[in-house]
Amino acid sequence: GARVLVCSRKAPELEQAVAHLQDKGIDARWVAADMSQPEQIQHVVDEAMQRLGQIDILVNNAGATWGAPAEDYPLEAWDKVMNLNIRSIFLMSQAVGKASMIPQRSGRIINIASVNGQKGAFGQANYAAAKAGMHGFTKALALEVARKGVTVNTISPGYIGTQMVMAIPKEIGRASCR
Repeated sequence: GARVLVCSRKAPELEQAVAHLQDKGIDARWVAADMSQPEQIQHVVDEAMQRLGQIDILVNNAGATWGAPAEDYPLEAWDKVMNLNIRSIFLMSQAVGKASMIPQRSGRIINIASVNGQKGAFGQANYAAAKAGMHGFTKALALEVARKGVTVNTISPGYIGTQMVMAIPKEIGRASCR
């Protein structure tokens, strides 16, 4: 019975995902946006509120990685991963909280982290740091918004053979994701 709004940078992938969900009888819609851009995050929240009326559940799943040894890691790549993997969940949680969850005194935020945030991964210092930060953010936010009727949790899956993971060269860190 849920109405779903999915978001990603790539419209063709969104169209395919929504078609799949709709084939299963799910009321699904999409918005293309780059979650590393604050103004696009606000656009997604505005669209969700307009299309759905309220947001009951937020799943923060945006993520990226860049495989390289720490001594060779470019600062631009570090910032890209941190902006998407940790800053975007803060901004999205803040925007959804203000727009819907706090006023209705109800909501669920689910942050998708990784076991690599707890154990690390060779050539993945950026990803591991961002996912570890997500654990701390989740705990702190959960304490803060519980009295406002909002729960916040983290799910930390292990290795999943996504396009992002498969793009990491084996010698850099894909093997350590297992």
